[in-house]
Amino acid sequence: MALHQFLQGGWRDWHSGDRSGMFAIIGVVTTIVTVFGGFVWGHGRMGMLWVPPEYFSIFGMGAGVFFFSNPKSVAMGAMKAIGKVFKGASYHKAQYLELLTMMYQVFKVAKTKGLLALEAHIEKPEESSIFQAFPNFHKNHHAVAFFCDYLRLMSLGTETPHELEAIMDQELETEHKEHHALSHALQHTADSLPAIGIVVAVMGVIKTMGSITEPPEVLGELIGGALVGTFSGVFAGYGFLGPIANNLGQIYDSDGKYFQCMKAGLIAHVSGYAPAISVEFARKTLEGHNRPSFQELEEATQNLPAAS
Repeated sequence: MALHQFLQGGWRDWHSGDRSGMFAIIGVVTTIVTVFGGFVWGHGRMGMLWVPPEYFSIFGMGAGVFFFSNPKSVAMGAMKAIGKVFKGASYHKAQYLELLTMMYQVFKVAKTKGLLALEAHIEKPEESSIFQAFPNFHKNHHAVAFFCDYLRLMSLGTETPHELEAIMDQELETEHKEHHALSHALQHTADSLPAIGIVVAVMGVIKTMGSITEPPEVLGELIGGALVGTFSGVFAGYGFLGPIANNLGQIYDSDGKYFQCMKAGLIAHVSGYAPAISVEFARKTLEGHNRPSFQELEEATQNLPAAS
């Protein structure tokens, strides 16, 4: 049932335009089918690969390396983050268009009525009629907090664009490092797995040498079991964990554009630009596949209801 729901979610992503999760599923299936399908096609017997002691040593040592190399917060965060690879990036064109129109609305109120008119919205964003009109943004507590924190600083008298930008850069850089620590933790373990496989394979060879007087069929089975160790380490590291770490790092880079977009809009606003110009500055920071066109943004801002 869980697998069925998982595949259904990936299929919905495909049709909704977010195909990253579905591509991850395709990658996993392709890797497994081609490796083991080729082995069976070449008259290999799958039972030859079932050597539980090898797997116990390899993946047990891999887990030990993972936990030994990372503090608890990073290790737990990395394990939770793996699922994100099969969901894809958090933000797509529709969410960015909503973000840009939200900023236009807020900047328009600030320009026409002053920042004091936004005070109630900034202090209690969960009750804000402006933010509630943009549900994807409104339910994103981290994004709301980021945006409101800097509006609050502006309302308190921070009007120097370069100073505000420096603070934003420090916050975003800290968050960037925290996120990439998770992908780096997975990548370090992925890089270790082939070597761990070799360690386990050497142990298997040592065990084989202790049985050197056994008949060839017994020695062949022992040597084959030892080679399964090398295969498993390389396969798990380069076929699964490495791609997961790389994919996760790219997702975090892509998601970071959401906050870079807010930053660009806020800096343009505090620099004195009109709302339409401020959101245009923000639009230009987005990746091409997620960037609404100028006409799409203009149409969305023109259809906004009056802010209360």
